[in-house]
Amino acid sequence: MKKILITGGAGFIGSHLCDGLITKDYKVTVFDNLDPQVHPERKMPDCINNKVKFIKGDVRDYDALKDAVLTNDCIFHFAAAVGVGQSQYKISKYVDININGTANLLDILANARHKIKKLIVAASMSSYGEGPVRCDKCGIFKPELRRLKEGRVLRRHSYWEIKCPRCGKISFPVPAGEETVLDANSIYAITKKVQEETCMLIGKTYGIPVVSLRFFNVYGPRQSLSNPYTGVTAIFISRIKNNNPPVIFEDGLQTRDFVWVGDVVRACILALESEKADYEIFNVGAGKPVSILEIARILIKLSGKNIIPSITYKFRKGDVRHCFADIRKIKRLLGFKPEISLTDGLSKLVDWSTEADARDHFDSALKELQDKSLV
Repeated sequence: MKKILITGGAGFIGSHLCDGLITKDYKVTVFDNLDPQVHPERKMPDCINNKVKFIKGDVRDYDALKDAVLTNDCIFHFAAAVGVGQSQYKISKYVDININGTANLLDILANARHKIKKLIVAASMSSYGEGPVRCDKCGIFKPELRRLKEGRVLRRHSYWEIKCPRCGKISFPVPAGEETVLDANSIYAITKKVQEETCMLIGKTYGIPVVSLRFFNVYGPRQSLSNPYTGVTAIFISRIKNNNPPVIFEDGLQTRDFVWVGDVVRACILALESEKADYEIFNVGAGKPVSILEIARILIKLSGKNIIPSITYKFRKGDVRHCFADIRKIKRLLGFKPEISLTDGLSKLVDWSTEADARDHFDSALKELQDKSLV
């Protein structure tokens, strides 16, 4: 299983995975359409390892994708349109790329003579929706998605938090395990859920080992700092580099799970090389909740800027309050353990960003959300 195909491999995580695989003597082919939202220059990024074979192609192009599949032994399926907010009004685009593109891949695996021995799909924590919470009185429950309305109480912390549906008390987040019910809160989340479920189904049907890796908030070098629909750390750094305050929705105390890209690459290679991963679903995160406000404050401090985050106390439709990973399963079965602390990782990210291009398009992206009544 030495020949590896990475769809979407010119992207942030894919480019790091290329390096990790080549270090272990795998032969890597990248199949990527170089979407201008991610690759504004429309050319292969300079960071891509020069030992990679590159094919410019779109997963919606059945014949081109088939040619790439048939010459490889294993597939990492990373190709996807990314962006929760944008997916709520560019619905056809996200469904076409994420679902129809995946359908092409699976159709090829079901109908063509191939040598694929494993398929690893990049799933998403967004498919969980709200993470589980615990009420001290009533126990653990999976909350419904919030539907908040503006009013005088917006600045109160209690307004934003999850309430127990039985007793009304504020509840506290607990880690989301792989068995947690999926409750997708955006078109993007739905498409990632469909990617995971269809890959699992076809893999089991045709005896092709499939592994689903549910990535949480991955951060690190090479993430586009000019794409306002990418991860929050990249968006914040772009704002800070341009001397603009990071903009934070709600009260800033909503939490996420931030995991270093190098740790994600190790998880991917463990999934590739271990039979224990076959037909399994794994959370890939750090297993620790961190508030969005804390991320902004750390990045500002590391950047040495005199900037104060802008807390809007506004609700972005579909946003969840808390979600972080229970990573006991991937630790137990694959021996995975995050190695880079958040402080060290963010420091490395800021160091890299000093030389990276960062065009701040946040305001235009925010206006799009406002025009669509999503904020």
